[in-house]
Amino acid sequence: MFDGKKVLKAVFKAALLFLAVIACSLCFISIEAFADEDSLYLGGFPAGFALETTTVEVVGLCDVITEGGMCSPARDAGIKSGDIIDKINGEEVNKTADINEIISREYRKYEISVKRGGATVTMPIIPAKELTSGGKRIGVLVKDSISGVGTVTYVDKAAGKFASLGHPVTDSENKLIEINGGTVYNSLIYDVKKGMRGTPGELRGAFETGSIIGKAKINCSCGVFGELSKDFNCSKLTKISKGSIDEVQIGTAYIYSTVYGKDATKYEISIVKVDKGNKDNRNFVIKVEDKALLDKTGGIVQGMSGSPIVQNGKLIGAVTHVFVNDPTRGYGIGIDNMLNSY
Repeated sequence: MFDGKKVLKAVFKAALLFLAVIACSLCFISIEAFADEDSLYLGGFPAGFALETTTVEVVGLCDVITEGGMCSPARDAGIKSGDIIDKINGEEVNKTADINEIISREYRKYEISVKRGGATVTMPIIPAKELTSGGKRIGVLVKDSISGVGTVTYVDKAAGKFASLGHPVTDSENKLIEINGGTVYNSLIYDVKKGMRGTPGELRGAFETGSIIGKAKINCSCGVFGELSKDFNCSKLTKISKGSIDEVQIGTAYIYSTVYGKDATKYEISIVKVDKGNKDNRNFVIKVEDKALLDKTGGIVQGMSGSPIVQNGKLIGAVTHVFVNDPTRGYGIGIDNMLNSY
């Protein structure tokens, strides 16, 4: 469900698909970091994530217009789409602006290093002087951010924090993406693609850019966590206590999720299995029982990651994965793992 592979091209400048179907690693955070239960509020509402990455990926090559005509230094050097620009002349490239800053300097020669297929490739490159601006260019189209829709699990008002997704945002090789901040917006779900056996469904949403939930701070194996906006209003949210995984019972539970609009709805599920010590944070196997949700979505779909799981009135975890061959079933993470992460 928030692994970052389905495109919302019409709304966002880069794609992020929150479908986690691979193993995650544990968050190595002290177990004493529990939130004040008196300040926990139940999530279940959608969020739009605009995350700044620490890598610069080549998404295309282009020509540079010079006095001598058209040329593409990147193409001539052998750069390819999908390359991660690592260094130029030995200096690290962490954002798009770093490229222009480094090549603007007067060097006798330039070398560019890219990461490709697990290896680092270094090649000479000759920047071209652009006719209109006079600036040096290498002819690449790059991205240093990712965006998409997921679900907030809880808000800790007293600590000024929020938690979401329950699993990491990953790249096309299922590796955790390091982030350098970002903004998390309230979002509106306007459509849903129903899940089918072998084909996961997805929620389609739009950012409300004038309404900020908070600032993203970390992306780890337990989700995306951040600093709550001072203007965020908790008055419509429900206070809730956490439930330890030791309290969880096989049987009826509920998830809170938004499959249309902005407000969370309660849906019945079953806890089928509990695995307290699972190293991949797959602490529950859940099954959707609610007919209304099955009719709308077919079960668990992309974008529902982070939907809180509640049993006996306590927050016990969040939805994280869908079984591709059975969208009515999926995995969930125990809430203690999320509470200990940030």
